[in-house]
Amino acid sequence: MTGLPRRLRALPLRSRLALLVAAAVALAVAAVAAACWFVTREQLEHQLDESLRNSTAIDNAYVQNLLNACAGTAAGQHAAPGSFRVQIIATTGEPCPAPPKEAFPTTAADIAVAGGQRESVLHTVKDTDGGELRVSTKQIRLNRPGPGADTTLAVSVARPMSEVTDPLSSLAWVLFLVAGIGVVGAGAAGLWVARTGLRPVDELTRAVEHVARTEDLTVRIPAEGDDEIARLSRSFNSMAGSLATSRDRQAQLIADAGHELRTPLTSLRTNIELLARSDETGRAIPPDDRKALMASVKAQMTELAALIGDLQELSRPDAAQPGPLQVVALHEITRNALQRARLRGPELTITAELAPWYVRAEPAALERAVVNVLDNAVKFSPARGTIDVVLHRGELTVRDHGPGIPAAELPHVFDRFWRSPSARQLPGSGLGLSIVARTVQQAGGEVALTPADGGGTVAVIRLPGAPQPPPGR
Repeated sequence: MTGLPRRLRALPLRSRLALLVAAAVALAVAAVAAACWFVTREQLEHQLDESLRNSTAIDNAYVQNLLNACAGTAAGQHAAPGSFRVQIIATTGEPCPAPPKEAFPTTAADIAVAGGQRESVLHTVKDTDGGELRVSTKQIRLNRPGPGADTTLAVSVARPMSEVTDPLSSLAWVLFLVAGIGVVGAGAAGLWVARTGLRPVDELTRAVEHVARTEDLTVRIPAEGDDEIARLSRSFNSMAGSLATSRDRQAQLIADAGHELRTPLTSLRTNIELLARSDETGRAIPPDDRKALMASVKAQMTELAALIGDLQELSRPDAAQPGPLQVVALHEITRNALQRARLRGPELTITAELAPWYVRAEPAALERAVVNVLDNAVKFSPARGTIDVVLHRGELTVRDHGPGIPAAELPHVFDRFWRSPSARQLPGSGLGLSIVARTVQQAGGEVALTPADGGGTVAVIRLPGAPQPPPGR
């Protein structure tokens, strides 16, 4: 039993579907054919029994004449009507058949009817030629003239069972042929349906094999309708599109990272070569120039470290969380970020109005995002400028009074490595706002940069609130 399912699993899917359809149709046809055959048999046997019980030709006159013929007092022969076979049974069990048929076997039940112990009996007996007869034996009372002349006899009426079995045999052959044709047709139809229904699956298989072989993610499968195959095709197309986009973004990230790394590395290499040449030639660099070179080397190394950290942050999948989410105080995180911003812009005036607000986020990532927004404001603020920071009901607003961002550049400010042409000479990697947007989205919020009235830029971060943690946590 276990070998058959294994062999079925080894077959192609369309062959299994065709076999299952053929098997289901075979079972249904077999059940219908068997029910038809049994119902027909019951009906034919019932009709045969009723014809034996209600034979109108076997009346008292016929029995009297047959009885006279058996006694040798009648002149004529009285053949049984139609296909009936008739015989009179004495109390001794001796039969007297109607010519030209021979007598058929009697049973104890027939003798019991002849003896008056039973009124009638219906049974099947073996004929002398080996066939079967359906026999109905019943009492019949003959009214003869004279006192005490009434006679009770047993009369058996029989018909061959071949009248039932022959039509049933023919019907069985017809049902067998029809069932066989139906099963073969169902198998062929099942195979055709399987091939037609699985054609999109074949196309999908060929597309997947093509992608695996060539890594070509531009392959698309036509998807028509709303059935499961169409949904599968659309899902594959969506997956292929997402993979292609991810690969393109990965390639673009590598290219942009290489471009951004080249500038600080080139500057760092130049400064190190100058210092090394000074040591090799023995020509000392003036103290002020040497101090400037060392400051430049330190600044480039700091920029490289920041760029590598930003790349590591952005290299994770967008769906991945940077860490476990916690309920944190956004006002406390903003206050810590303000301390760092004041150190980086000591000549600036930074005002802050921070109302308590708790959010669910990863603390380190959220603080880095707020620091990036404040650093952006510090970087573009004029000397002795003012930066206004307000936190009210989950909306953190950072407004600077710098040159602002042109309207044509606003759609690109959150793109990776994008930098405004006016900010190319300033330090930075172009990844800060990208990290801000990603962190805020992972926390369920949104971020936007808009021009401020009177000049400058307004950065707005909106984060949904979370229940305030109990004291002591």
